[in-house]
Amino acid sequence: MIRSFRWDDYDAVAAVWAAAAREVVPRAELELKLARDPELFLVAVDGERVTGVVLGTWDGRRGWILRLAVDPARRREGIATALVRELEGRFRALGCPRINLLVMPENEAGLRFWQELGYLPMPDVLCTKPL
Repeated sequence: MIRSFRWDDYDAVAAVWAAAAREVVPRAELELKLARDPELFLVAVDGERVTGVVLGTWDGRRGWILRLAVDPARRREGIATALVRELEGRFRALGCPRINLLVMPENEAGLRFWQELGYLPMPDVLCTKPL
């Protein structure tokens, strides 16, 4: 089952991110994110167990998919695809015309996954500045 994140999911979500070698988003950052678009932070659950997570955000112009992760013991079961499809539906309901995401160049499996779902690589240059 896919549903919106609840605060009592946080420890399980952090464990999935850690197991999948993703950076764990601190509670303080999530509080700010959840104040804007809480319906775009999704978890996949099997009973009470969190098996996957995706963090989406929308700036009013573009949707972004961040921090997709699945428990390594539950990969290849369609959990990631189900999370992305649900998130896409929620973006559509908001009127979002385009979704962006970032894939590290060395992540060939990740790039294949996203391309299978219809996401196309773009030759953009990512620039970032920590504040």
